[in-house]
Amino acid sequence: MITISLCMIVRDEEKVLSRILGQMQEIADEIIIVDTGSEDRTKEIAEGFHARIFDFPWIGDFSAARNFACEKARMDYWMWLDADDVITESNRQRLIQLKQTLEPETDVVMMKYLTGFDEYGNVSFSYYRERLIKNNRGFFWKGKVHEAVEPAGKIQYIPIEIEHRKIAAGDPDRNLNIYEAMIQNGEALEPRHLFYYGRELYYHQKYERAAEIFQEFLQSEGGWMENKIDACLQLSYCYEKFLKKPKRLEVLFYSFIFDEPRAEICCEIGRIFIEQKKYNQAVYWYRQALNARRNPDNGAFMQQDCYDYIPNIQLCVCYDRLGRYEEAFKYHEKSMKIKPDAREVQLNISYFDKLKMSGKLKGISGIKMHK
Repeated sequence: MITISLCMIVRDEEKVLSRILGQMQEIADEIIIVDTGSEDRTKEIAEGFHARIFDFPWIGDFSAARNFACEKARMDYWMWLDADDVITESNRQRLIQLKQTLEPETDVVMMKYLTGFDEYGNVSFSYYRERLIKNNRGFFWKGKVHEAVEPAGKIQYIPIEIEHRKIAAGDPDRNLNIYEAMIQNGEALEPRHLFYYGRELYYHQKYERAAEIFQEFLQSEGGWMENKIDACLQLSYCYEKFLKKPKRLEVLFYSFIFDEPRAEICCEIGRIFIEQKKYNQAVYWYRQALNARRNPDNGAFMQQDCYDYIPNIQLCVCYDRLGRYEEAFKYHEKSMKIKPDAREVQLNISYFDKLKMSGKLKGISGIKMHK
C-alpha cells in the first residue's frame, strides 16, 4: 500500500479547514500545512490534526508556495488540496481503495475536479486535474497563478471526484493583479498564462483587452489544444460584449481547425442563430451538440449542460418557433427528465398543459428560452 503526504497552502481558512482535514485524516499519512500569513485560528486548527506546519511569506507566487509545501513531503506520493475542497464519503472510500491498490510505478493520478454547480446542486463545470503525484520524481509546480504540474510518465485517470465548495468569496482581483505585476516587471507570459490572463480580464469586464490577449494566445505557437478551443469561445463572448457580434461566428468556426466540434461551441453557435431568428440553422447546431463526443479524460473544461440539457431545451424552443409543436414537446420531455425542477422546464410544463387542454399542439407560442 502506498503512503500519502497531504500538502496544502492556506491563509485564514478557519471556517473550512477542519472540514477537509477531517475527511482526509484517515487517508493521509502526514499532513503538511504551509501558512502564508493567517491572522485567524488556521494554525490552531491544523495543530489539532497533528499537521506539520510551516510558514511561508506570501510573495505573489502560488507555485513557490506549493513547491515549498511539496518539498516537505516524506511519503511515497504527495497530494494537493485547497482548504475549501470537499471529498464526499463515497469518493473518500474510493480514495482509500486507490491507496490500497495503486500500482507503485504510477507517476501521476488524475482526478476529477468539480468546480461549478447549478442552483439545484448539479455539476455544471468540471475537468481532470493532476492530484496524486509520485514523490522524488522531479515533478514541480509552474506558474505564479493558475499553477499546475505537468503530468508525465505513467498517468492514470481515476474517476474520484474532488469538489471545490467555497463558502465565501475570495479576493476577486488577486489573480489579475499577479498577472499585471508580472507584465509590469517585464516578465513574458507563456501561452498558457496568456489564456488565463485573458479569462481574468474577461471576468473583470475588460472585454476589449481580453479580446486582444485571446487573439495573441490563438496566434501563439504554443498552447494546449483545449485551451485554444476554449479561447475561441471566450473571444466570441468578448465580441458580444463590445458590439462586434458579426465576428462571433467567425471565431467559433475557427475552433474547428483544432479538433472536432465541442458541445460548448455548438451550443453557442445555436444561440447566435436563435438570436438571428434562423431556427433551422439553430436546430442543426443543437443537434450537433447532442451528438458531440464527451471526453472527460482529456482535461478540458466541460460545461455539462451543453451536452444534454441546453440543446434539448433549446431544440424545444426552436421547433416551437418553427410551428412544429409535436417535436418541440418531444424535446421538452427530454429536458424535463434531465432537470425536472428547472424554471424553464416548469414554464414549459404549463405551456404544454394549456395545449393539451385545448386539444391541440399548435397555435400558442411563448416557450421560455434558456439564457
